[in-house]
Amino acid sequence: MNPQITPYSGTETKKEQVASMFNNISGTYDFLNHFLSLGIDIIWRKKAIKELLSSRPQKILDVATGTGDFAFESIKILKPQQIIGVDISEGMLEVAKKKIAERKLGDVFSVQKGDSEGLHFDNDTFDAITVAFGVRNYENLEKGLADMFRVLKPGGKVVILEFSKPRVFPVKQLYHFYFKYATPFFGGLFSKDKKAYAYLEESVQAFPDGKNFTALMEKVGYQNTKHRSLTFGISAIYTGIK
Repeated sequence: MNPQITPYSGTETKKEQVASMFNNISGTYDFLNHFLSLGIDIIWRKKAIKELLSSRPQKILDVATGTGDFAFESIKILKPQQIIGVDISEGMLEVAKKKIAERKLGDVFSVQKGDSEGLHFDNDTFDAITVAFGVRNYENLEKGLADMFRVLKPGGKVVILEFSKPRVFPVKQLYHFYFKYATPFFGGLFSKDKKAYAYLEESVQAFPDGKNFTALMEKVGYQNTKHRSLTFGISAIYTGIK
C-alpha cells in the first residue's frame, strides 16, 4: 500500500487526512455513494453480507462503519444480537447515530470512534468482522488486517468489500474514465470537496487487489482466503477465517 496516496497535500498523516476528508463529505456521502454507483453499491453490500449467512454471527464488528449502511444491511439479513461500528471520522459517526435513532436500532447497533490499526477490544471478541470500502484507506494495511485478526474469535470470518481494478476491455477503459473524470466532477459538485473524489480513484489504483490482497491476508494469519469479483471486476469480496 502506498502511504503517499493521500486525499490532500499537507503535513498531516494519511490517517488524519482521511478523517478530515470524511468529516468534510459526511453530509452528502450516502447520496453520492448511491448516485455515483448507480445504486449498484447496495447490491454489492447484500452479496458481501450473505457470505456470513451460513455462520449466522451474533456479535459483529463493522470497521470503517461510516454512516452505518453495511451494518444496517447486516441487521436485516443476519439478525445478530449486537453490531459495533468503529470509524475515525466523527462526522460520519454523527450521521450513523442519527440513522440508528431514527430506525430505533440502538439495542442492536452502536458506534464509536476507533482506529482499525489499534482496535479497543480484547482478543477473540467477535464472531465476524466486516469492512465495506474502508481497507484501502488504512494508513498501514497489514497492521489493520492484523488487528482485526486479533479481535476475531477463532473460527470467525472476516468479510471485506472493496473496489478493485477491472482488467478487460472496454470495462477497464470506461471505469478509468469514469473514476478519473466523472466521479471528481460530480463529487465536487455535490460535496464541495473535489479532492476527496479524486483521491477515490488514486486510492483504488494504489490498492493491492485480487491475489495480492489475499496474500497479505494470509501473511497476517487468515486461512481459507477467497476473492470474488463483482460487476466485471469493479469491486470484490474478500473472505478469510481465523
